[in-house]
Amino acid sequence: MKRKSGNGLRLPSDCEYLSLDIESKTGVRIGATTLKRLFGFAKDERSPHASTLDAIARYLGYAHWDELSKIEDQGNSDFSSSDDELRSSDLQIGQEVEITYLPDRQVVLTYQGDNRYTVRVSENSKLQVGDEVEILNFVLHHPLLVMQVWRGGQSLGQFTAGRVSGLSTIRVI
Repeated sequence: MKRKSGNGLRLPSDCEYLSLDIESKTGVRIGATTLKRLFGFAKDERSPHASTLDAIARYLGYAHWDELSKIEDQGNSDFSSSDDELRSSDLQIGQEVEITYLPDRQVVLTYQGDNRYTVRVSENSKLQVGDEVEILNFVLHHPLLVMQVWRGGQSLGQFTAGRVSGLSTIRVI
């Protein structure tokens, strides 16, 4: 998004420009408030609508969100990784990842394969011990997008952690 818009997305006001740019290129209006929520500038636990995700995917040059997600799953070179990113595809089954985020949240996840984890430790998080989650990657100082949460065999949908200031730490333990 940053590269496509030519905007660093460092401030909440940058979302105003991005909103206009998305609308000019796709014909779909995504409000600046929605973008602020997605990029963690506004505190809100709601998940984005599928139409919002599809519009973002079109803005980035993909037909729809599922296509973009599949490419991300395959590690396409269009998505750069850095030392601040941990991809699920780089982990071995049984490895554990500890994440922290503000104000005082800690979650330890055990990797099960296929981008799936089991929550082993959860302190002050809405995730609960025993939840199963699907996560593509962890990026330091960015919100964590959990693609799917299952609790007791029931799907709870998407979950975003660290919306305001992102992940404080990411550690393979």
